[in-house]
Amino acid sequence: MISKLVIPAAGWGTRFLPATKAIPKEMLPIVATPAIQLVVEEAANAGMEDVLLITARDKQAIENHFDRSADMEAFLAARGDDTLREVLINISQLARIHYVRQGEALGLGHAVLCARDHVGNEPFAVALPDDLIRSDDGCLSELLSVYKKYRCTILALQRVPKEKLSSFGVVSAHRLGEGLWEITDLVEKPPPEQAPSDLAVVGRYILEPEIFSALETTGPGVGGEIQLTDALRVLATKRRVIGWEFSGHRYDVGNHLGFIKATLEYALDSSLGPQLRDYLTELCEQLRFRRYD
Repeated sequence: MISKLVIPAAGWGTRFLPATKAIPKEMLPIVATPAIQLVVEEAANAGMEDVLLITARDKQAIENHFDRSADMEAFLAARGDDTLREVLINISQLARIHYVRQGEALGLGHAVLCARDHVGNEPFAVALPDDLIRSDDGCLSELLSVYKKYRCTILALQRVPKEKLSSFGVVSAHRLGEGLWEITDLVEKPPPEQAPSDLAVVGRYILEPEIFSALETTGPGVGGEIQLTDALRVLATKRRVIGWEFSGHRYDVGNHLGFIKATLEYALDSSLGPQLRDYLTELCEQLRFRRYD
């Protein structure tokens, strides 16, 4: 059983400035829950008990969030709010949380390499907090099921419109079965006309420890950063790499529109749902008659 998850969370979050001037992007809430907590919950639901967060300076709010808050818990207990107190306690019990700092912003591949000492010589999972994936079983659970059968590196795949492929790592692959692909090559952020397929790698991975050796020899790629895609490309020439088209819906909460969409849809499925649906219905009716000059 794969028990360790690595979450790279060292980015600057510049697309969400000025909000991220003092708050880590990963702590921005989807309704009332930070995005990074939703990823840790996905891991916990998949049976993963050990989470390593790759962080940077000024990310202490993440550490505080997953720690106990005795003062807040005492305050809630004093006013009789046992339900909310339990919610806070449960956050600290989702998994064993560890932290490693990425001293320089050298790319996703470098962030994963920072996990080497913690992971050791065993397979592990990686989840990107910008990618929220809602499905019945959870994307990590699906990848773990595929791994149990094939015992190799497994990548989450999603079909992406041609015009958006330049934002992803894109695979060359042949079909093994429904939603299952044997990956032969990968290209990081190709021009759409040069993309080998419409199958893009998104933010969930099961990686074999050999990825570390590949990352060590991977030089800067697109954007001058050490790209995980480039290391996976090397790995695919030596070891089997399989892609899985996961079920469910992915939200890219690393951009404004994706963040708003996720917030709306999570809210619609919460206790706010009935009121929010009424409001959105009213708003849509108003927009029918509103003029924009």
